[in-house]
Amino acid sequence: MPRPVTLFTGQWADLPLDTLAAKAAAWGYEGLELACWGDHFEVSKALSDPAYAKSRHDLLARHGLKVWAISNHLVGQGVCDPIDDRHKSILPATIWGDGDPEGVRQRAAAEMINTAKAAAALGVSVVNGFTGSPIWHKLYFFPPTSTADIRAGYQEFARRWRPILDAFHAAKVRFALEVHPTEIAYDIHTAQAALDALDHHPAFGFNFDPSHLIWQGVDPARFVDRFPDRIFHCHVKDARRTHDPDASILGSHLSFGDPRRGWDFRSPGRGEVNFEEIIRALNRATYAGPLSVEWEDSGMDREHGAREACAFVRRLDFTPSTAAFDAAFESR
Repeated sequence: MPRPVTLFTGQWADLPLDTLAAKAAAWGYEGLELACWGDHFEVSKALSDPAYAKSRHDLLARHGLKVWAISNHLVGQGVCDPIDDRHKSILPATIWGDGDPEGVRQRAAAEMINTAKAAAALGVSVVNGFTGSPIWHKLYFFPPTSTADIRAGYQEFARRWRPILDAFHAAKVRFALEVHPTEIAYDIHTAQAALDALDHHPAFGFNFDPSHLIWQGVDPARFVDRFPDRIFHCHVKDARRTHDPDASILGSHLSFGDPRRGWDFRSPGRGEVNFEEIIRALNRATYAGPLSVEWEDSGMDREHGAREACAFVRRLDFTPSTAAFDAAFESR
């Protein structure tokens, strides 16, 4: 059967969950990927109130919706980033505390462990998120960056994330890193390096999002083919490069939505991502999880876009064949 189509609630956290659930059901979605911010899914309540997880399911069920995954991108970013004032805007006050970088990282790590336990209480087996990166700021190798510097960065990532992943494994929950610039893995080579640094920890895999690969020049379907057993979840999001000769893919320090940018996110089907090839790659990987729309398009009304995206994904997805199309001739 085609995969369930869900909506990631991270870009809708300004709306109460009940309000968003009613809208998503009317747009045709089958479920929501709950963000751990706003009132959508609160980790502390899931751990302190035995009735909280059921209340989330009951709320969704009133609208005919289900949940297959939750996401805690913002806290995950704090686990091994070089912390600065920008993080204060994305982290809960309980994680930010006094802003001391090491304290922030330790509190973020503890909260990710709690997120695994909260996911288990909710009855979902995947948490999507970010990891942060000790070495993203060393992307361009000047001042000269040695291979030892990069190796140390992956070792630091593994040191901080392995205890978290052990807790995920104990809770029978998997962590899916959204491969993304500013994370420890942002393309195929760095994804492989992250897996190697963790000795291929069974709880670590990827939340596949083609929009973050296409503008870098990486073939998204090739990523799925490279890591078929590590695709734990899938976002549906699009992007387009503008090919402006004045702009690079680095973004030019221009905000999303600025037409001068070298690339920007687009509503699914309106960018450069070849979703046909991605569905075929997901079928080869036997991925059966949700296709979760992460809707971001600065040039489009979001409710129009979310409705359109749901219909687009439904038309796009298909069940793989169990036999060759010409198998009927083999009996002759």
